[in-house]
Amino acid sequence: RAESNLFLRNINLTMNTIHNFNARKLFVSVGICELAGVVGAFFTIPAISSWYSLLNKPAFMPPSWFFPPTWVILYLLMGIGLYIVWCKGFEKPEVRNAMRIFAVQLFLNILWPLIFFGNRNIGVGLACIIALWIAVALSVVEFGRISRKAAVFLFPYLVWVSFAFFLNYAFWVLNP
Repeated sequence: RAESNLFLRNINLTMNTIHNFNARKLFVSVGICELAGVVGAFFTIPAISSWYSLLNKPAFMPPSWFFPPTWVILYLLMGIGLYIVWCKGFEKPEVRNAMRIFAVQLFLNILWPLIFFGNRNIGVGLACIIALWIAVALSVVEFGRISRKAAVFLFPYLVWVSFAFFLNYAFWVLNP
C-alpha cells in the first residue's frame, strides 16, 4: 500500500512537471541567449583571420574549433537556467531581480567581443571580462536562491568565463 502511494505521488509530480512545461518560455529563454552568441560572433568572426591571427597566444589556448560548440552549449545551458527561473513566477521580486542581473551579464557577454575583437582592445576587454565574471557570479547566486537546478545550469558558464579571464589576461601580457 505504501509503495503504491509513493508510486502514485511520483507519477503525480511527473505529470505536474509536464503540465507546467512552457515551450514558449523555453524557446524565448534559449533563443535570447543564443542570439547573444550570434551578435558576439558578428564582431568575432571578421577579426579571427586578420588582427587576432597576428596576436601572440598563450600555450594553454584551446584550438579555434573548440570555441563555437562550447559557446553554443553554454548559451543553451544559460537559456535553460533562465527558463527555470522565469517559470518560478515573474511576478515575484526575487525572480525579476535575478532576471535583471542575468540581463546585465548577457549584455556584458555581448559587449566583450565588441571590445576585444571589434575594437581590438585587449586591456578594456580585460576590464569588461572582470565585470562579466562578477555579473555571472551574481547570476549564479541569485538563480540559486530561486532554484538550485537553475544555478547548476549557469555554473559551467562561470567556469568558462573564469578560464576566458585568464586567456584575456594572457593576451594582455603577451601583446603589450
